[in-house]
Amino acid sequence: MTPEPKAGVLVLAATPIGDPRDAAPRLAQEITGADVVAAEDTRRLRRLCNDLGVTPGGSVLSYHEHNEAARTPELVERLRAGERVVVVTDAGMPSVSDPGYRLVDAAVAAGVRVTCVPGPSAVLMALAVSGLPVDRFCFEGFLPRKGGERARTLAALSDERRTMVFFEAPHRIEVSLRAMAEAWGPDRRAAVCRELTKTYEEVRRGGLGELADWAADGVRGEITVVVAGATPTVTSVEEALPAIRERVTAGERLKDVCADVAVTTGLSKKSLYDGYLAQR
Repeated sequence: MTPEPKAGVLVLAATPIGDPRDAAPRLAQEITGADVVAAEDTRRLRRLCNDLGVTPGGSVLSYHEHNEAARTPELVERLRAGERVVVVTDAGMPSVSDPGYRLVDAAVAAGVRVTCVPGPSAVLMALAVSGLPVDRFCFEGFLPRKGGERARTLAALSDERRTMVFFEAPHRIEVSLRAMAEAWGPDRRAAVCRELTKTYEEVRRGGLGELADWAADGVRGEITVVVAGATPTVTSVEEALPAIRERVTAGERLKDVCADVAVTTGLSKKSLYDGYLAQR
């Protein structure tokens, strides 16, 4: 009887965002034990391996935004053949604003097991040190580069009550902060976190307008921006009822409208529902 082929495993391995001492012990084990290491930048992988004192046990190939579409089928075939494929990016968790999602999607479709090596995260670290609420948050990645698209994106987030996290490039940070200040007001609280875990780590906190003025002098390094969510404009059930009535009259289900309004206002769904029925 022919034995079944060994199942492959896709491993997303988080790498340090600055200080190599933050690497999880498992990271070195995965690099040395992998059949193939797919790296966003093979030169950075070489430096990381030198810091960790390890040598990849299998083959190393580049896997970045310019070749991931072409490389993904090859890696899936290797996974199907039973190989252990480890993906590393320049910093942080693969697939989070970095290459990796396309391969995860293909691996899942192929029935391949996907796991990860947890580790440093600029998103979570920036949230933790920002001084802003962290009970509910959303990650928005990089804002669009074009002014019109950026303005539309920020307008769509104007009612977002969760704390928001963005990545930004040093040469665009002033423009992005000014666009945020224009869209959400110069006093909206925010924190600009740069060079996290590195020698020149800095966290600058203040209003968006104040931070934009600070950024005008030039900002260097890897940057994560944390912005407070919107303050609800409706604070009572009575204030919310006219908008609910309008939407229900237009054909929406009362239950769905109350659930939606509860999210944006912080009021309870039951109080909104009961309040509407009481005024019918």
